[in-house]
Amino acid sequence: MSECDVCGKQENMPYQCGHCGGTYCAEHRLPEAHDCPGLDNWNDPKGVFDSGFDDSVDGGSSGGSGGVADRFGVNTGPGGPLAYFRGNMTYVFLATMAIVFVLQHVVLLTLGVRAHQFLFVIHPQNPEYVWTWVTSIFSHAPFSLSHIALNGLVIYFFGRLAERQMGSKKFTLFFIGSGVLAGLGQIGIQMLQGGTSGALGASGAALAILGFVTVLNPDLTVYLYFLLPVPIWAITGFYAIISIAGVLAPGAGILGGNVGHAAHLAGLVIGLWYGKRIKDRTRIPNQIQFGGRRGGGGPGGPGGPGGRGPF
Repeated sequence: MSECDVCGKQENMPYQCGHCGGTYCAEHRLPEAHDCPGLDNWNDPKGVFDSGFDDSVDGGSSGGSGGVADRFGVNTGPGGPLAYFRGNMTYVFLATMAIVFVLQHVVLLTLGVRAHQFLFVIHPQNPEYVWTWVTSIFSHAPFSLSHIALNGLVIYFFGRLAERQMGSKKFTLFFIGSGVLAGLGQIGIQMLQGGTSGALGASGAALAILGFVTVLNPDLTVYLYFLLPVPIWAITGFYAIISIAGVLAPGAGILGGNVGHAAHLAGLVIGLWYGKRIKDRTRIPNQIQFGGRRGGGGPGGPGGPGGRGPF
């Protein structure tokens, strides 16, 4: 629990202002709601409230032309068409997974298995289908809810924590980048082992998120169904052991024969590496509940109830 610097309210998952460093509740999270010192520099050349889209802001350089807004005429500030995505990319990815899951079934039922694999499955026999490097991240085992549900739970609970620490722009690159590398790692192992099944699912990205959060706070307590307190390092360690065993002994049937152990392991390594890289610059709360009350708000869009960190 942390205390809001303005009203003293206790918050499970407080907002930390990226400009003044203070800790605030949902009501006082916006700079104008807590008299942020950065308000005096609203249009300053250092971009105190820059959305993160405009890459011309670099360490206080005021010369700045050639940013995204200048090149494409897109309003990236508060109230602009892209403002909703700041702080909400976790929910965007979850929504994309749900939409793609529906599309998978439409393709399977209308065009067949070959079209489904062509569009959604990264495959060791066709690694040149570069679109599947990305589409496979958001695709999941069809006609089953367990695969997408498990990945969705991990992304929902831990993705919000990771996004707050990285900012939405870096989180987006982290999620897609780790998913792509995990998928390529999986089919690379399959090539070496003679496998031909291909891979799909957000497991690699989800495990990267888990590894990232674990490094930032290895003692984070996860309350499973409000009852069972488990430190996150134990969960991450369990997945690491299972993944290593699955890669080394693919024929042993560990956790089933269709599990992408190499993708899991690749995702974990990426998350652990990146978490170690920025560990000293961020912080994570001490508790999180699976199935508990939402801390820190949900998707909010411009001016909405959700947490909007830096993009």
